[in-house]
Amino acid sequence: MTKPIRVLIVEDDKRIAEINRRFVARVPGYEVIGIATNEQEGKELITVLQPELVLLDIYFPDMHGLHLLKWIREHFMNVDVIMITAAREVDSLKQAMHGGVFDYIIKPIMLERFTETLVRYKEYYDKMQRMMKEKEIIRQEEIDELIRRDYVLSDADDELPKGIHRLTLEKVLAVMKQYHEGVTAEEVGKLIGASRTTTRRYLEYLVSVSIVIADVSYGTVGRPERIYRLKRS
Repeated sequence: MTKPIRVLIVEDDKRIAEINRRFVARVPGYEVIGIATNEQEGKELITVLQPELVLLDIYFPDMHGLHLLKWIREHFMNVDVIMITAAREVDSLKQAMHGGVFDYIIKPIMLERFTETLVRYKEYYDKMQRMMKEKEIIRQEEIDELIRRDYVLSDADDELPKGIHRLTLEKVLAVMKQYHEGVTAEEVGKLIGASRTTTRRYLEYLVSVSIVIADVSYGTVGRPERIYRLKRS
């Protein structure tokens, strides 16, 4: 199992920061390691903790979040940033994109939208880590796959079979991406807070669309059990 992605939340409103922390906790593969409420705390925690990901607001009493984004880029190029802000100005979006943010989410945050972003970021992060370990030269197809950040799943529930909902499906996929050696429906269910029966329905759907493969394991007492793992591309 891979180490969780360490997240720092930089948000001056403690209530919103706590909501963001709870949202992050719902997505497998992440760990919130700190919350900063001002510029000084943000810089100190980034310097000391060096998180993989920062969730950054724009409006602060003592600073502009885009200034902190610029500082992060100047001092910690390996730290990724997702903006979570009430700022709707096109110029703010443009500056954030120029600063290399992974995503730009406008408040109030919807759990589903937030989860989508974290699922996509984890997929991107894991692919990048594998490439750094395994490759010196990368193919154009691999670059396209990394940069496009396409959704693996349909954007609309009505395009999925009855009884299959996109958000739950993404949670299942997020777990699967961490267990390369395979996992049971019961184990996945415990991690996402769903019953074994429900989880198995989602896993069997992923098998039917060739995203997941299933094998049979007889365990120590001879009882057959289906083991699911992501299909290697």
